Amino acid sequence: QVQLVESGGGLVQAGGSLRLSCAASGRTSGSAVMGWFRQAPGKERQFVAAITWSGVKTINADSVKGRFTISRDNAKNTVYLQMNSLTPLDSAVYYCAARRTGSGNYALAPDYDYWGQGTQVTVSS
Repeated sequence: QVQLVESGGGLVQAGGSLRLSCAASGRTSGSAVMGWFRQAPGKERQFVAAITWSGVKTINADSVKGRFTISRDNAKNTVYLQMNSLTPLDSAVYYCAARRTGSGNYALAPDYDYWGQGTQVTVSS
């Protein structure tokens, strides 16, 4: 089992920045890929970014590319999501997720095995 705890969400004005953290514990050696997803009210869960423990990373093609950066600190078993130039459209609950396998499409939520409880990000205009 892998436990994931997100932190760093909050309220920020448009144009501002936030850094989300996801601390992993338990059998973290079984987590080949870590990802961030987000879900706004009434919308489907959306892939944001993913990173493997070896460093290969994937960023959402359009909505966050150039603004969000995913990174990890293996020594701390922590994954970060640096979010810059935030807009109200970025408001959502952000979830950290882990998957055991490193192959396939990292953007598919059903392929992730473990999920955090989520952290709310609200961007005011």
